[in-house]
Amino acid sequence: MRIDFDPAVMSRNDFYKLLTSTVVPRPIAWVSTVSADGVHNLAPHSFFTIASVAPPVVQFSSVGRKDTLRNIEATGQFVVNLSPEGLFEQINDTATDFPHGVSEFDAAGIVSEPSLRVKPPRVADSPVALECEVHSTLGIGDSTVVFGRVVHAVVSEDALVDGHPEISKLRPLSRLGKDEWGTIGDVREISRVRHAEWRGSAANR
Repeated sequence: MRIDFDPAVMSRNDFYKLLTSTVVPRPIAWVSTVSADGVHNLAPHSFFTIASVAPPVVQFSSVGRKDTLRNIEATGQFVVNLSPEGLFEQINDTATDFPHGVSEFDAAGIVSEPSLRVKPPRVADSPVALECEVHSTLGIGDSTVVFGRVVHAVVSEDALVDGHPEISKLRPLSRLGKDEWGTIGDVREISRVRHAEWRGSAANR
């Protein structure tokens, strides 16, 4: 038996809770920006993914108009910092609705470092940072999708194995439903099957 949910008759918040409890896990873009008057901002956004490989573009959605979006519109730049398990409480702290003009770096005691190609700072203790320039934005309902072209990336040497980021060292957090967060848990590996090797293909008969 299944239960029907109709977004046309449900409240916005009730259907939002349903969506965010079923579209899981969601990687977290810990986005740092700087305002036109130089105030640094840092906030987690869990509607986040890769949009393009060539050119390298990542995307996240701002639900409503928050300082992150305002700063990006004003400066055209931002940094996506990986959200590692070890900074769980600090990441949650930066989701606080601080008044406009308050820097989450300062309020939450988060150490920053200069970026190489953009003005917003990076989170010094994050193992990965993607420095981005705005490619485009798209308004959809109450949200704005921000597409950022990655112009530089840095990865902590400690998180690399044979020159490649290693999941067990990155230990990224994800968002689930309600106030739930996820860790990587068990990691399973399986190679993709080429059609020529597919079970029952002519080549394997």
